[in-house]
Amino acid sequence: EVQLQASGGGLVQAGGSLRLSCAASGFTFDDYSTAWFRQAPGKEREGVSCISSRDGSTHAADSVKGRFTISRINDKKTLYLQITSLNPEDKAAYYCAAKSVILTAPLGTHQYEYDTWGQGTQVTVSS
Repeated sequence: EVQLQASGGGLVQAGGSLRLSCAASGFTFDDYSTAWFRQAPGKEREGVSCISSRDGSTHAADSVKGRFTISRINDKKTLYLQITSLNPEDKAAYYCAAKSVILTAPLGTHQYEYDTWGQGTQVTVSS
């Protein structure tokens, strides 16, 4: 069974940092492009950052550039999102996503580009 399991969310003070993880199982992780999305209360889900399947090239949304870093370790079948300088606007459920495509560039940060989704992990920021 193809699965993505996100974890690492929690309550953090503004200005703090957090690392989210997404463990993949049931498929060849190296063959999948991956990304992180988030959905704040009352808002649409938005793409945060994406990373290519093998060469590690990345793309981040302008709203998080410089604060969010996406990475992956294929041997561990795990995707990560390092978040720094958290602010209340970062409060959201964070979702990892994957698509079976091997590219030398990031796939993109549109929902329609991905067909495998994790269950989400909640990030709350206290001011």
